[in-house]
Amino acid sequence: IHTWVLEQFPLARERNIALTDSLLDSGIVDSLGTLDIVQFLESDFDLVVEDEEMVADHFESIQAIVLFVERKVGS
Repeated sequence: IHTWVLEQFPLARERNIALTDSLLDSGIVDSLGTLDIVQFLESDFDLVVEDEEMVADHFESIQAIVLFVERKVGS
């Protein structure tokens, strides 16, 4: 996930973001970027992100995304 974010969002690469840095507050990821992340997660991890799961907390940082995927895959 970390590698993919760095590849997809040049600003993340430029700022050398840490796993806990905010992707949303920093402007690295916007609403369209969030949809890109969802599409990536659904295709690469074979999961479905439900409408009610489309909340900022799940996409706030790389760490938050990883935790979200772990919960989804584990359930």
